[in-house]
This record gives sequence, C-alpha cells and structure tokens, in this order.
Amino acid sequence: MLAGDFSIIWVDECASTNGTLTAAPPADDGRVHVLVANRQTAGRGRRGRAWLSWPGSSLTFSVLWRFMPGAPAPAGLSLVAGLALARALEGLGAQGIQLKWPNDVLVHGEKLAGILVELLPARGRPPAAVIGIGLNLHLPTGISVPGQSGVTDLSRTLEHELPAATIVLAAILTELHGLFEIYASAGFPALRGAWQQRHAFTDLPVCIRGEDSALYGICAGVDEDGALLLRTEAGLQRVLAGDVSLRPGDGAGA
Repeated sequence: MLAGDFSIIWVDECASTNGTLTAAPPADDGRVHVLVANRQTAGRGRRGRAWLSWPGSSLTFSVLWRFMPGAPAPAGLSLVAGLALARALEGLGAQGIQLKWPNDVLVHGEKLAGILVELLPARGRPPAAVIGIGLNLHLPTGISVPGQSGVTDLSRTLEHELPAATIVLAAILTELHGLFEIYASAGFPALRGAWQQRHAFTDLPVCIRGEDSALYGICAGVDEDGALLLRTEAGLQRVLAGDVSLRPGDGAGA
C-alpha cells in the first residue's frame, strides 16, 4: 500500500549508506529515499564508532526523510526511529524488545540494533535527516563486538523462522512512515509514552559518560524533546548527549 511512497535502491556493497545519502541526497521527488547495502565497508555508528556487520547476517540501510517547509529542527528523532524499529520487530514476533537512550534497540539488555541520525545542511531547503539503521539478523557463532557487553540477533528472539530481509525491511519502513507522520504533525510528545514503555533503564541507577566526565543518577525517562532525565543528588537533570550504562554492580551494562 505504501510502495509508491518509497524509492528503494539495494546494492551489494558500499562504504556507508548514511555517508552516500548525506554526500549526494537524491532530488526531492515526493518519495522517501532508501539505500540498502548487503555489506558496508565503512559503516558508521554514533560518535564516530564503526558499525560492524557480516555479509548475510545484518540488515543495514539508511532513509532520507524530508520535513515540511517551516518545520522546526527535529528533536527526539532518533528515539522515534527506535520506537518504529521496536514496533516493527514486535509485529514480526520478537520478544523482549527494549529501547536504550538515545539510539539502541536491545533484547534483555543485549544489543540488537543501532541507529544513527544525521541532519542535512539546510542551505535554504526544508529540514531533512538521514536515518541509518543496522539490525543484526543472524550473527555468526562466537561474534563479539568491542565496547558491547552482549549482542544478539533477530533470529534468537523469534519462535518461528527468520523472515526474509525484504520482509523485515518492509515492516520497518511501514512503521517509520506511520510514526514519522505522527511526529511531523505532533512532535515527539505524541510518542513519548510509547517510547518510555520500552525504556530499558527506567528507574535504574546509571552512569552517563561524556567526552571527559561522568554523571551518576537514576533514570527518570525522557523529556518532551527527547532529552534523558536523570535524578541526581543535585536534583533532576536533563542530559542531551552521552553513553548510558548501568552502574557496576547493578546489572549487566549494555
């Protein structure tokens, strides 16, 4: 039903789907442009980290989403993308899906997928963003990822056979389209409650590490613009950036 709303290009290999779309955005023809790669040679994660993938084991793609003229700068967009991904996977039968602020999808604390949102320079044009998604479908045995205490894949969360990658992609794009329409008209507050229902660290003690500092407190959900709320000894604080993990001794970090 939504096929006409998307332009999908599927390539065997590219350096980075996000990098390709941000460097040379397709002309605005009224469709949502999607670039899928079977393999990325220089996939990027948040804060400049590499995104690791293995041929046939991951679904990696990027979506170019354009907002209406006059729309404010997007706030909480990575959280909306995470919610869409969670809903799509739940619709496919995945169990135990959790969302980790600001851009990870977990299953029982283990990383299943990551999201990278990059805003395009305005240059007199309406706001636009490239949303990159990397989803583990069926990882090789014995895989470990530096900096991650645990990783998992979609095949382990399903009670039935793993669907084809095209079916998984269609489910995700359908949810993205629907939630981005809501987001465009009502903003993140309209989706905040649904995101918080899946928040992995609600009311748990966490450490948030920035470039050269650390902040400790109790996760209190997210604000209406997507900022993380943290209860600290100094009161409720808003966090706009950082890496979140459970405090040592309070459970397995993610």
